[in-house]
Amino acid sequence: MSVSEKDTRGRLVVSPREDLLAGGAAEDFEQRLQALFRRGSRHIVADLRQVNAIDSAGIRAMVRAHSTAQRLAGSFRLANARPRVLEVIRLSRLDSVLECYDTLEAATERPMPWRTLALAVLIVAIAAGLVWLGGWLSVNGSTVAGSVPPELMGGASRSGASGGDWRYAPAVELLELVSAGLIGLIVTAVQRRIPRDKPMNRSMEQAQVLLCVSGAMMMIIIGSSLARAFGIAGAASIVRFRTPVEDPKDVTILFLLMGLGMACGMGAFGIAGLGMLFLCVALPLLDRVAGHKPRVMMIEITGAGRDFPMSHVISVFARHGVLAEPREVSQGNEATVKYHTTIPPGVSLEEVSAGLLGEGAHGIKSVEWEPPKKTE
Repeated sequence: MSVSEKDTRGRLVVSPREDLLAGGAAEDFEQRLQALFRRGSRHIVADLRQVNAIDSAGIRAMVRAHSTAQRLAGSFRLANARPRVLEVIRLSRLDSVLECYDTLEAATERPMPWRTLALAVLIVAIAAGLVWLGGWLSVNGSTVAGSVPPELMGGASRSGASGGDWRYAPAVELLELVSAGLIGLIVTAVQRRIPRDKPMNRSMEQAQVLLCVSGAMMMIIIGSSLARAFGIAGAASIVRFRTPVEDPKDVTILFLLMGLGMACGMGAFGIAGLGMLFLCVALPLLDRVAGHKPRVMMIEITGAGRDFPMSHVISVFARHGVLAEPREVSQGNEATVKYHTTIPPGVSLEEVSAGLLGEGAHGIKSVEWEPPKKTE
């Protein structure tokens, strides 16, 4: 189909010149949008002033573009949509999902990222508050009677061997736990904004916050007691975490959050605040600097019958730029083929799977992905 492209105010404007209907135009428009996202575009505006009609295939192209933009922390907007097109979008109940603008100028306007700015201000404020609190406690350590180890700020130990006024100790311990929870929430909020192959699930987000709090709680319980340290180490050895963490970066962040929580539990608020600030800056910076490498995955495709839809599978792989090499073929009541694939950066496994399944219209029953075995 005929589509013109131009860059306006940092957003790529795509202007289809045909009706987005099934049978060619809508599918071509969908492939063009996905190719632009794979090429590196993040903010795309579809100028629909020359589109007089749209059907389910055109709606699917827009929904898929919207989903891809959300996954890449970008945006997909519609501009100059005609009344008939808007009516189809409304009947599809997508008027609250797709961003529709009356003019191209309004669609290409870049609003202030107030949420990002608010998060940045909150990070700096919390980091500054923790650093100030650490400095204040180092000067007034005797007042809180050993709320932090003496080697860090000159106060008494938690065991109370040096005496002191313990009226403030519960308040300080609560402050340590609250600080650890805030650090976990802030780091998780920053990590959530970084584009990933798979979005963070709710359990992982909660685990990061709780792990930071658990580090603080362990240090509060241990204090300066060697026996308590060995006791907690023995209890921790009983626990077995059977849920695998697929991304090595997530494992590292969990380890760093544990360290920040332990710093809070020791009363080293300054170290915790600076560590949180450094981690919040390092995560987005590493995502921009580090190169994105292709992923290697194994995919097992099961057909709905004895005839395997080879041509459809090859066309879907080619459309997404996936290099595939067949490894295993089994023929029975249902034909199954296992491929060794190399997936370009930015290509979602969910999108490839959706293209292969095609709502059951192409004779594919199931699609399963798994990392390759180390022996391969």
